[in-house]
Amino acid sequence: MDTIAPLWLWIFFVVAVLAALFVDFVVLSKQGAHEVGVKEALRWSVIWVALSLAFNGLFWWAVAQDHGTAVANTKSMEFLTGYLIEKSLAVDNIFVFLMIFTYFAVPPAFQKRVLMIGIIGAIVLRTVMILVGAWLITQFHWVLYVFGAFLLLTGVKMWWAAGKEPDLESNPALKLLRRVLPVSKSFDGERFFTVENGKRIATPLLLVIALVGLTDVIFAVDSIPAIFAITTDPFIVLTSNVFAILGLRAMYFLLAAMASKFHLLSYGLAVVLVFIGTKMMLIDIIKVPVLVSLGVVVAILAVTMVASLRTAPREKPAQSAA
Repeated sequence: MDTIAPLWLWIFFVVAVLAALFVDFVVLSKQGAHEVGVKEALRWSVIWVALSLAFNGLFWWAVAQDHGTAVANTKSMEFLTGYLIEKSLAVDNIFVFLMIFTYFAVPPAFQKRVLMIGIIGAIVLRTVMILVGAWLITQFHWVLYVFGAFLLLTGVKMWWAAGKEPDLESNPALKLLRRVLPVSKSFDGERFFTVENGKRIATPLLLVIALVGLTDVIFAVDSIPAIFAITTDPFIVLTSNVFAILGLRAMYFLLAAMASKFHLLSYGLAVVLVFIGTKMMLIDIIKVPVLVSLGVVVAILAVTMVASLRTAPREKPAQSAA
């Protein structure tokens, strides 16, 4: 697996991520269970984006030292494009998290811990998937075509499902979990297990953790191939992905307060996936510049968000009285 990043930058990245996790999960956990407000979420979202851009600046400098500014400009643009794609696709992920929290009536004060654990699992899972994916592409070039076709079909499926209310009750994973685990009817603080009638059983919070983890697995299968359409350098794929995930918790609380305002965003994300999938399938015929890819993604998201703000969401049909 060839990468343009020097070894010291790999080490710096690992140390930076561990430090970020320490601050986010250890220091902030001392605050205890509390509801994250919009101002706090906005502040941390800005911090995570700033740190990501600062890392990209360091990456540009490191590449420029060894390969010149022209190569550094291209590689840093690949990081930025991959980061933006991951952030965009994470929005759809967040809406599913919101649905899960709403279905189980998870108190806002407990949601922070669920997302914290989910982020750690997502980083480990995606690191493994990215390294395996990078090795497969190195060994078998045709895997890119498979990824492209998968993204194209996923985009079409997302467009078809956009605007429809997902039915969590019929989710097979939830049904399986309920069969395997006896679950209490109420929460017991932030505990995953409680004792009822002398028996140790799971709380609804454990089911929420399991569903959030399963959701991230599903979305990782969609989003990771999307970055390989921009670059096959494992360092760029991994770092842009991880930095996008690190800000996921803050972005969740920020978007949860305005989810209804961007009701057309799923359509935009579907178009992004179709564009990326098509680009990947034609990679040996048409070389789309990274700057063009970035511009297309930004334009699609901008148009979708503006259209969402200018149009009212479609009202749900009223249920007739029995």
